[in-house]
Formats: sequence, structure tokens, C-alpha cells
Amino acid sequence: MANTAINSCLYKAKVMHHRLAPKMHSFHYEVFMFYLDLDEIEGLGKRMKFMSRNRFNLFNFRDKDHLQLPREKPDTSKNIRQHITQYLGDNGVVIGNGRIMVLTNLCTLGYQFNPVSFYFCYDEANKPVCSVVEVCNTFLEMKPYFLGADTQQGETFKLNTGKYFYVSPFIDMDTNFDFDLDIPGEKLQVKIDDYDKEGKRFFVSTLSGIRKPLTDANLLLYFLSFPLITVKIITLIHWQALKLWFKKIPFHKKDDQKELQKEVFRPY
Repeated sequence: MANTAINSCLYKAKVMHHRLAPKMHSFHYEVFMFYLDLDEIEGLGKRMKFMSRNRFNLFNFRDKDHLQLPREKPDTSKNIRQHITQYLGDNGVVIGNGRIMVLTNLCTLGYQFNPVSFYFCYDEANKPVCSVVEVCNTFLEMKPYFLGADTQQGETFKLNTGKYFYVSPFIDMDTNFDFDLDIPGEKLQVKIDDYDKEGKRFFVSTLSGIRKPLTDANLLLYFLSFPLITVKIITLIHWQALKLWFKKIPFHKKDDQKELQKEVFRPY
């Protein structure tokens, strides 16, 4: 792999959250994310000094941090490519040897918290056919959302769907996610909005960035520029939650509306 082009890369990006109701609240912060070809991860781990697979490093891709089937008793003997392929098959999609790209954060110095990962799946003709959004909460529970061919509009996947997942104590669970995912290229543009049960948008979030080469030099640069990024993410989540609490935004306990928590992986 050392002398060949790779599909994998990095994105230097900005996250923006803007709450419209019941009270205004906005923030943004700088991040970087990995965009990895699942078939390249093993080779990248052997080629690069600061990135590995299932082994402690500055950055470590751990298969266990991602979707594992079956939901009730996950099969840890399979890698993420095998699990995603099975999940696609369960949703009627067969990609054969087509590539699967994942936009994600990696475990950093042994610590991992990853609020969302995005998979973009291609068939053997290198045509994008579907996407999977893997959402995690602070209880380390996970829920995947499938965006099939019927959601594709050109180079974008769009889906408005019931959340059925406890993501934030400051958002009612009887709401919808609205996914608007551009297939990553030179630029990264992802948007996830929240709509209430009346169909009114009350929360906007965006992730936008610029493609950068995946090299040891850039990994070291971004580690120094965004030190302990996974710790930063979980810290910022709790810091913003504290601000919402001071604003007296309604708080929803995890045990509320259990009937609206469906098909959750790794249940707490």
C-alpha cells in the first residue's frame, strides 16, 4: 500500500449546533475526522506509525466500537466490514466486493467516544448505493439508521425518520431525525436536523470540512492541534448540557418513554 493511492483520508472540519426551541442555544467547534476505506484499515495500521487497528496507539481503529450483529449477543469474531455487510444484507442490499467508507473518530490514546459515524457503501461498479448512520449516546448505546437507494438524490442521501433513541436529555424522544448527507469528496457536508411531532424543525446540526491527506505528519499535527479529541468531544457535550440546564430547558430522564427506544444496540 506504501506506493499506491488510497481512498482513505482525513477531514479538517467544523461542527455547528443551533437549537431553535424552546430557547435559542448555539455553539461550534473545530474537529478532524477520519474517512476510511474498511478494506484499507489493516494495511494502514501496518504502514503508519500513529494509527493502528485494535492495538493501542495515538489513534486506534477498534472494531468493537462499531456496529456488531446480532444486536442481543454481538459476534465479536467478525470485523466491521463483515458486520456492515450483514446489516446491509438484512436491509436487502448486496454490494459484493464493493467498498465501504466510514467517516468516524478513532480511539485516541486508549479513550473513545464517538457520537456518530457515517458509512457510505458502493457496489462493485463503484456506484454509491446506500448509507448507514451509526448514532451513539453517552451511555455508549448505539442505533443504526439505514438510508437506502430510495433516499438517494444525486450525490446526497436524505431521510426523515423517527428517532426511537435516547440521544440527549434535553430533546424529547418523540421526534424525528432529518438526515442530509452529501457523499464526501474534496469537501465534507453533513446535516442532521431534529423535528418535533408536529413537523416543526427545532434543532440544526452541521458538519463541514475539507479533505486532507492521511499521513503520519498530519496525524501528529492534528493530535497537537486537537489534543485528545475524543475527550474533548465528551467534555464539550457535558459542558453544553450544563448550559442548557442553566437555561432551564426541559430535562427528560432515560427511563421516560421506554416504548420510544427501539432496536437499540449495546443497551445500557
